[in-house]
Amino acid sequence: MILNKPVESLPVAPDLYLRPVTVADAPALFRIIDSQRPYLREWLPFVDLTRQVSDTTLYLQTITLSTTDKVFVILVDEVVSGLIGFKSIEMFNRKLEVGYWLSQHQQGKGIMRRCCSRLIKYAFEELRMNRIQLKVSPENHPSRNIPRKLGFTLEGIEREGELLNGNFHDLEVYSLLKKEWQAQQPV
Repeated sequence: MILNKPVESLPVAPDLYLRPVTVADAPALFRIIDSQRPYLREWLPFVDLTRQVSDTTLYLQTITLSTTDKVFVILVDEVVSGLIGFKSIEMFNRKLEVGYWLSQHQQGKGIMRRCCSRLIKYAFEELRMNRIQLKVSPENHPSRNIPRKLGFTLEGIEREGELLNGNFHDLEVYSLLKKEWQAQQPV
């Protein structure tokens, strides 16, 4: 299966690349979550459930064995700065969803947009996907700008699609088809 094909790393820029996540990344990822709790918990439902390194380790153990998820660490100047990856991969239907989060200190530099762009290229060219979906909070303006800048189409609202901080929140659902992506590529 093409999904199980090993990937060493995906270069994005000279100082920016994606590497498949490993359990050894748990301490670095936990440090980011733990030091930026107030900011991250505003958008990420798992923050309050991540209380110690072992919580992150358990997540990474699960995700690295998954056949429907493929997750990468974002490395900026060789420093772990967040996660990005595919979830809900459906090989038969050739579709998947992209999810991501980035350290607060690395935001506003175009890092996530470039990482998403690289992962989209990988999904369409290497994994032979036909459809990529992204879900974002309507209130998370930096995050919702990413699919817009990358040519995704807003399909609608997933009403109360995410439980965050004890309340249900709507999610905007964006999609990009391979033919749309190909039409955007320089000739």
